[in-house]
Amino acid sequence: MRAPRVVVGGPAAMAGGKARGRRVVEQHMTQPFEIDLHSEFLRADLFLAMGQPTEAARILERVVAAEPENEAALEMLARAYFGSAQLARSEEALTRLVELAPANGWARRALARTLERQSRGAEAVVHHRMADALGAA
Repeated sequence: MRAPRVVVGGPAAMAGGKARGRRVVEQHMTQPFEIDLHSEFLRADLFLAMGQPTEAARILERVVAAEPENEAALEMLARAYFGSAQLARSEEALTRLVELAPANGWARRALARTLERQSRGAEAVVHHRMADALGAA
């Protein structure tokens, strides 16, 4: 099986010349842009791995806005906020994650650590105990 032949400019450019090809491209450029959530998630993961949690958080905010019940995106958003010392936002994301998945030991432990970093150790104890009971590291 041969690979399909790719022509720069596409059929519109071939049929009507360069001017028509430009019009087709311009039409596509003015249409609304739909983000590919999975690609954005992977891009945010890369920023986190590179030690740029603020940039990762900026990307993940849009992903979570589009899919508010996506646990993986919420978890990564909470990690990004925590890594960039946006503790109130990290707490909010982790609280939402715990509401969505009460048996998520990692989320409980992360919420406890976020509360501790805000000098709220008494509130953190409950989440540490739950994380221990769930077998979280």
